[in-house]
Amino acid sequence: MYYKLQAELRWRHARLYAVDVTLDPDTAHPRLILSEDQKHVRFGDTWQDLPYNPERFDLCPCVLGVERFTGGRRYWEVEVGDKTEWDLGVCRESANRKGKVTLTPEDGYWIVWLRDEGYKAGTAPTIPFPVSVRPSRVGIFLDYQAGEVSFYNVTDRSHLFTFTDTFSGTLRPYFNPRVSDRGTNAAPLIICPVPAEAGGNLCP
Repeated sequence: MYYKLQAELRWRHARLYAVDVTLDPDTAHPRLILSEDQKHVRFGDTWQDLPYNPERFDLCPCVLGVERFTGGRRYWEVEVGDKTEWDLGVCRESANRKGKVTLTPEDGYWIVWLRDEGYKAGTAPTIPFPVSVRPSRVGIFLDYQAGEVSFYNVTDRSHLFTFTDTFSGTLRPYFNPRVSDRGTNAAPLIICPVPAEAGGNLCP
């Protein structure tokens, strides 16, 4: 009970640093569909004819946030709903986006994900972490100076995982809704507003 309370207090503190995050269409893989307000991303049925620019992911179905962080503390929340697979976190601006992307801190990615085998952190080797209540919303807290990226289960206000590292250069929010297989996992990832008050709110 003590550790759960401590985790909730840390989560509430993280929320004080909420920022408005939007998706950057110039980085989006051609199969990804972004909403007009650039808050929703889902895997589409067809390959879109988009410019082959250096910023764009060409193999991994990923998209970055517009926001660039070079210091300070930042927090945002993403609705994952009942999706069966997803990736969330931050990556270095200079990280590789072409071809096969290796999701490890050594390669500039601080990512957690959900797969068939459960929840894992993208380290080498990967680290599974226990989840007692399935998160329908995930909070991401970046403390640049402290060298930490923490993930929270907003559904039960618990701590999921924290990377500890030393950051340099520019970091950006990272999103991967994963592929949609005949309708499964078709729901989007949704960047949610974080309420100023203590209570939760529902995504639009």
